[in-house]
Amino acid sequence: MVPIGLCSVVALGICLERLWSLRVRRAAPPDLLVQVQLELQGGNADSDRVAELCGPCHLGAIFMAGLARARHGREAMKEAMEGAAATVVHDMERYLTALGTIAAISPLLGLLGTVLGMIKVFRALVEDGIGNPAVFASGISEALVTTAAGLAVAIPALMFHRFLLRKVDDLLVVMERQSTRLIELVQVDRGGP
Repeated sequence: MVPIGLCSVVALGICLERLWSLRVRRAAPPDLLVQVQLELQGGNADSDRVAELCGPCHLGAIFMAGLARARHGREAMKEAMEGAAATVVHDMERYLTALGTIAAISPLLGLLGTVLGMIKVFRALVEDGIGNPAVFASGISEALVTTAAGLAVAIPALMFHRFLLRKVDDLLVVMERQSTRLIELVQVDRGGP
């Protein structure tokens, strides 16, 4: 039960942290492109204001990478943004592998508890014979409780793992669209193709 309990605490911590980190307003604010566009139209492409706008979010890191290479053309800007996006994806998926592992091993830990409980039952059967039902009940109870605990940790962990992976995918789609629009805006402002 101790490893199952530890898994539940770790899974809860990961879920709460990722839910906080992957909020849309934090990861890809919907108004960031408009704010950056206003700064670009004001001729402030290299200003500290753009860096301040982009600084605290994942989408901003992608924007800054692209804007740093904007003067080298569309392809250079696109490549820089793709490189930054790879880092952002890695950051957004942080701890999700651990959450998936917890979802996978928790039922196995429950099964291990079941096996140990049944070993206890059979050991009692060999030592005391069939005359003491309390010993059997104790072993069977241990087996059922550990199985239930393992499943109680695994099911929500698996649900949140899938939900958070989907959330990352959704955020990436939004970031890709916003990045493409930024490239188009910068290239139009610079008179590019």
